[in-house]
Amino acid sequence: MANMILIYIGAVITIIWGVAHLFPTKNVVKGFGEISADNKNIITMEWIVEGVALFFIGALVAGVTIIDSTSVVSGFVYISSAIILIVLALVSLFTGFKVNFLPFKLCPVLFTTSAVLIFLGYYI
Repeated sequence: MANMILIYIGAVITIIWGVAHLFPTKNVVKGFGEISADNKNIITMEWIVEGVALFFIGALVAGVTIIDSTSVVSGFVYISSAIILIVLALVSLFTGFKVNFLPFKLCPVLFTTSAVLIFLGYYI
């Protein structure tokens, strides 16, 4: 039971951070100042894609846990989700973490925390 709680916490953190990406999209794009319409569209697309991807990862982890947390497929989902969250944490660490804006600095911490919780929940 404790292992499932860890997995759910990791999933919920990921879902919440994914949803949190979607709300400030317009302001994030405005923060880049005067840029071309193409660049505005690219930034908008990338910001939304990251939010949707995070939501999907968290929802998938929670979903397989609800359905059957002990199946081979669930194990694959847990490990692959933890790996991709670590990859995203590394990307964020070497890019967004350098930005002087707190939410960007939280990304690597939250991604790593979620990955560790999911990983521990799977192996405990």
